[in-house]
Amino acid sequence: MTDLTNKKILIIIAHQDYQDVEYGTPKGIFEGAGAKVTTASSEASPAQGKLGGTAQVDVVLQDVSAADFDAVIFVGGAGAVNYVGDPEASRIASEAIDQDKILGAICIAPTILAKAGVLQGKKATVWHASLEDDSIKQLQAGGAEFVEQDVVVDGNIITANGPGAAEEFGQKIVKALVNRD
Repeated sequence: MTDLTNKKILIIIAHQDYQDVEYGTPKGIFEGAGAKVTTASSEASPAQGKLGGTAQVDVVLQDVSAADFDAVIFVGGAGAVNYVGDPEASRIASEAIDQDKILGAICIAPTILAKAGVLQGKKATVWHASLEDDSIKQLQAGGAEFVEQDVVVDGNIITANGPGAAEEFGQKIVKALVNRD
């Protein structure tokens, strides 16, 4: 049994239209391993999932310090694009890298990391409808090497391409945290 009882994980979701599976599946894996999970969003009121779920928001982005967490995870969904280029989202991603934290992003959310400048020289994946998709171009514009895989691990950065990869994504983050002990 994997034990993450001393680990704190921040999951950042869009306030409107986060992807329910990409939030719920990894969160369940983290909590099942004993980690303390904190949910952050742009507003303090409950967030609304694309598939009809709601999530309690524990902290707003401007009050987040990556130093308080062992891992920072960005969840996808249509609303996640609002964080691409967002100063607070970019600050948190940069802090996570500067402080040697695990940094994860799933679905469209790796574009947030690309725009924040933290994927330079890294392998990453992202949700895309075709290989000519804008999301891939955004990763490449951010200096990343796009890899056509469900989940890609490059150092401290773990990216996944959508809800079908949510379970593997969660497990790879747990593995990365366990390997640090």
